[in-house]
Amino acid sequence: MKLSTLCYIEKEDKYLMLHRIYKKNDINKGKWIGVGGKFENDESPEECLLREVREETGLTLTSYNLKGIITFIANDYPTEYIFLYTASEFTGELTKCDEGELKWIPKGEIFDLNLWEGDKIFLKLLYENAPLFSLKLKYEGDDLVFKDLKISDI
Repeated sequence: MKLSTLCYIEKEDKYLMLHRIYKKNDINKGKWIGVGGKFENDESPEECLLREVREETGLTLTSYNLKGIITFIANDYPTEYIFLYTASEFTGELTKCDEGELKWIPKGEIFDLNLWEGDKIFLKLLYENAPLFSLKLKYEGDDLVFKDLKISDI
């Protein structure tokens, strides 16, 4: 099992997206995703989020919100629990990322990108500003074979 964070940074009705094209042996190879990564020892989700965003983008988040928890299951990979955030305020200048190309994409064009099928589910929830949710996704290769969504009634 692994723990990670994923963040969709917002600016002027756009999300900062990462086109994962540089890393070898990358389950996300060729896909567009938000930014984030794996927890280091003793990190909280927020500490991981802030560190990973800074490492991948050069930006320092000053406002962010936990939106959901995703259980990602795929063949030949350990189950991953992903803390999903959005962020709307930050400081710093965008830098190059060694995992792929960063690009501000208008929210209306996100679904035209090469996305995981399950990402379309939670991106729609983010767009609709849904309450906190839990989403379980199971893949066989690139095919989504199971999904289970629970939305909090808080």
